Amino acid sequence: MRILVVGLNYAPEHAGIAPYTTGTARALAAAGHDVQVVAGFPYYPQWRTAAGYRGLVRRETDGPVRLTRLRHFVPRDSAGLGRILHEGSFAAHAWLRARGLRDVDVVLGISPSLLSLVAARQLAATAGAAFGVVVQDLYASAAAELGTPGGSHVGRLEGRLLRAADGVVAVHACFAEALRQRHGVEPGRITVIRNWTHTGPPADEPWPEEHPWPAGCGPVVLHAGNMGAKQGLENVVAAARLAEERDEDVRFMLVGDGSRRAELCRLATGIRRASVLPPVPDRHFPGMLAAADVLVVNERPGLRSVCVPSKLTSYFAAGRPVLAATEPDSPAGIELAAAGAGVRVTPGDPEALLTAALQLGRDRERADRFGESGRRYAKTVLGADEAARRYRDWVTALGERSPG
Repeated sequence: MRILVVGLNYAPEHAGIAPYTTGTARALAAAGHDVQVVAGFPYYPQWRTAAGYRGLVRRETDGPVRLTRLRHFVPRDSAGLGRILHEGSFAAHAWLRARGLRDVDVVLGISPSLLSLVAARQLAATAGAAFGVVVQDLYASAAAELGTPGGSHVGRLEGRLLRAADGVVAVHACFAEALRQRHGVEPGRITVIRNWTHTGPPADEPWPEEHPWPAGCGPVVLHAGNMGAKQGLENVVAAARLAEERDEDVRFMLVGDGSRRAELCRLATGIRRASVLPPVPDRHFPGMLAAADVLVVNERPGLRSVCVPSKLTSYFAAGRPVLAATEPDSPAGIELAAAGAGVRVTPGDPEALLTAALQLGRDRERADRFGESGRRYAKTVLGADEAARRYRDWVTALGERSPG
């Protein structure tokens, strides 16, 4: 079949949803489908356009996948009006560039971004193609939980787009439930396909000797990935400040980039037990995770249905214990309990975070049990081959529903 994927994020972006959109496109192309992707210029999680990307359009190939990259607005602040302009500029550009396409059987829209789903739906209607949506985040839930102005309008738009789709993929069962209850999507149109572990084994690329953790710093508690509003990483810096005040032997490392990184650097200034570092090369990422004593997922209090943190798949594969500051009924909390891979504490409580980090960092036997359980869960539940198979089957079923 001829498949058009409309998604803002794609490799070489390595954080967030880009690895999953990329992997899905590659799996469909490997199955013999003709796959085109319309994506933005790389910008995430730094929130600035990657070096070397100039002009309005750039044509690339990713193996058999044909890729059209489009320039779009990248705001300094990823919320509010800036976010709307960000998504809207990509959606408008995608529609303008692809509106002449007719030889398409299936159009897949990736959410987020929500506005790109508008373009994807219009393109599907113009081409007489089936319209499928992959839901990585739920906008209505995020707007409600983050207190975003205009959230009710966003929710109504999201619901209309999802109900209009011929098929919807939810990346977690809790998302599927929200799609049914909040947006009225018919159960028969929802397919749950889990995000997979997309990092290689740590042994393949060990943490290099030129980048060791500071000597004698005690247990290393690592957060790796996006530094945005949802993560609420001020809580981790506050835990490091408590450790400093109490002279606890522990080091909190925040490695990555994002809209809140500059503020986190400011907050961590003068705290010896906190370090904010830039992202490491992809080839060193698995080794870095495996070299830590504890891996942290931190979320703002009150977040229960916004997203499944993509970092969890990599954390589990690393075989290290996970410490999650999240609500018990959040996707992260549910996932951690299912994997049996670590400990959950109340979000926004630096005292609880520090206490749990010290306990996990000092109890090697318990930490190893959690790590092995996470690794086992990654292999048996979050396998890439199974996800690829399910995406191929889902797209085949969509193609059979194509109105054209």
